[in-house]
Amino acid sequence: MAPSTVFMAPDNLLTAKEKNKLRKPVVEKMRRDRINSSIEQLKLLLEKEFQRHQPNSKLEKADILEMTVSYLKQQSQLQMKRCFRRSSQFDFREGYSRCLQEAFHFLSLHKVQTETQTKLLSHFQK
Repeated sequence: MAPSTVFMAPDNLLTAKEKNKLRKPVVEKMRRDRINSSIEQLKLLLEKEFQRHQPNSKLEKADILEMTVSYLKQQSQLQMKRCFRRSSQFDFREGYSRCLQEAFHFLSLHKVQTETQTKLLSHFQK
């Protein structure tokens, strides 16, 4: 392609519309570069996960985005399960503790043999 000379008018001679028209391709290129950079970062961050699903294949940008969304959904579900398990364990401990308090209260109100009371309390604490 033959070199061409582009005459650039000084900024003060351009209208706002002309300035925007000149700036638009530059801004669009910067936007695409940001998108591509972010997709590349995702690819690097989740490289092991991608290799597990599609070993030895060249991933397209859409593949990277789809697999990232899938991975994040999976992680979110795992986190919710962990939270639920912790919550269940906490509820169990809380209930057990409350039960133990009730048992102590009951034993303190009623005349129970000291030996029986000791055995019962040691059993609860196990």
